[in-house]
Amino acid sequence: MSHDSTATPDTARKLAGRRRKEIVAVLLFSGGPIFESSIPLSVFGVDRQDAGVPRYRLLVCGGEDGPLRTTGGLELTAPHGLEAISRAGTVVVPAWRSITSPPPDAALDALRRAHEEGARIVGLCTGAFVLAAAGLLDSRPATTHWMYAPTLAKRYPSVHVDPRELFVDDGDVLTSAGTAAGIDLCLHIVRTDHGNEAAGALARRLVVPPRRTGGQERYLDRSLPEEIGADPLAEVVAWALEHLHEQFDVETLAARAYMSRRTFDRRFRSLTGSAPLQWLITQRVLQAQRLLETSDYSVDEVAGRCGFRSPVALRGHFRRQLGSSPAAYRAAYRARRPQAERNQTVDDGPHTQGGYPPGQAGHPGQPAPAGLHPDGSVPHQSRRTAAAGALGLAASAEGGREAYVPTRASVPGQRSGT
Repeated sequence: MSHDSTATPDTARKLAGRRRKEIVAVLLFSGGPIFESSIPLSVFGVDRQDAGVPRYRLLVCGGEDGPLRTTGGLELTAPHGLEAISRAGTVVVPAWRSITSPPPDAALDALRRAHEEGARIVGLCTGAFVLAAAGLLDSRPATTHWMYAPTLAKRYPSVHVDPRELFVDDGDVLTSAGTAAGIDLCLHIVRTDHGNEAAGALARRLVVPPRRTGGQERYLDRSLPEEIGADPLAEVVAWALEHLHEQFDVETLAARAYMSRRTFDRRFRSLTGSAPLQWLITQRVLQAQRLLETSDYSVDEVAGRCGFRSPVALRGHFRRQLGSSPAAYRAAYRARRPQAERNQTVDDGPHTQGGYPPGQAGHPGQPAPAGLHPDGSVPHQSRRTAAAGALGLAASAEGGREAYVPTRASVPGQRSGT
């Protein structure tokens, strides 16, 4: 699933005279992964006019002095420097080498200048961190690889991070999730520039779907970034995840942390950028999603196994966060899975190609979801890892907006891919 925002005057600026719409600059850095780096080079740098794909002019630019070392120890020499970005109508940052280190100032200045002059700025995967460091994602919706989304939200709290999207198009600034989602976004750019036929022709050449449905939610796991997982509060979060099938509130968590409610709220917000109550509700809804997908429990049973006080409470929170009733969600989920897959049992978890755990938990002889007990709880040995990115998974607060929001139905615009 993708998110396309409706263009506004701020995101429809005219290109500066020296910039050309058909010129795409790709900004490479040392230490970047080779796969993400190669995606825009292949999409925009290969002449496929014989297949009906309009040609772009590609400029590969070094974001710092070379040679640039990449995955596997390969060394690359970019034919252009930062000065070439001044001619581009689109600037793509495929990936950034480290989510904890700042990008070079000269590269950030070049991106800001390109944006001010009307260029379209694109961040693939961890390239979103470079765009955020340049201030280009402030007060905007954005996405990145789900594993890094909590860190992006925590480091740049003004960015509205949505880890469930494959890509987010906010007009003149676009971001994508990890790896293959970069292809989805590049195809979306071709579709925006030249229409469905051109994008479809390119997709056939690349042997990929022209438009994937769904989003990153099928791949989300419960791992925390190391910087959060090392915090003592992670133990309390781990306990909460292990006992989601029980009824408890934020006061219970604060007591387990030996803190007052006020201190606990403040400490939790400093770590995650979200309120603990909204985080807890979101975790219960995510647990309900897993059980709806992987078991035959009734909706009433799912509510009880996720700690909701009543099925009505589950339905209300589920609809607010996912825009669907639990029953409709389960029906839609099962309808889009091939029958053969539903009858197959594997334990690849979120790394399965289709993204869905095929086993039907809850039946005799069928396994529970990966990492869960049959009753929906998290086993003790996985507590530490389970506490992980879950600290970042928080819904927007009632009457306000949190920094890290799994679903942003409130963001203006339409969602494509349906």
